[in-house]
Amino acid sequence: MKKFLITIAILAITTFSFAQKAGEKITFTATDLNGRIVTSEIFEKNKVTMLNIWGTFCGPCIREMPDLAKLNEANKGKGVEVVGIVVDILDRKGNVDSRIKSTAETIIAQTGANYTHIVPSKEMLNGLLKNIQAVPATIFVDSNGNQIGEVFLGSKSQKDWQKIIDEILKK
Repeated sequence: MKKFLITIAILAITTFSFAQKAGEKITFTATDLNGRIVTSEIFEKNKVTMLNIWGTFCGPCIREMPDLAKLNEANKGKGVEVVGIVVDILDRKGNVDSRIKSTAETIIAQTGANYTHIVPSKEMLNGLLKNIQAVPATIFVDSNGNQIGEVFLGSKSQKDWQKIIDEILKK
């Protein structure tokens, strides 16, 4: 157990140290799960966008998705939107793995997480996601595409995420 906790601590420190820094502008062009183009202009329509980076293999990611869906609905009127990024959907050649895509779609349907889910582009993998080493990881972004604060690792309840969002909106 002690080795496990030490490994988690090292992973968290590494992720916090090397992830994109607060205040850095995030830019990308990618597609969503339906093949529609999504760019960093998605941030412009919201005061705050919550980027939740998840994988189909990740139990904590999947368990928090119903709360993220509720959070998304509860905060639309405040100018806050949740956007998912499915990190394990690409094969080694950078193509969408149809089996993983199907799994992701099933998870989204089962959890009610019907917000936008992005298929990461090479640009995202080499930029925003380059040093994300654990999921779920969550990044908050302002309307100008600038990261707000640091990366949050791990899943949280709707109530805990709401406290964080309310604090961000106060600033």
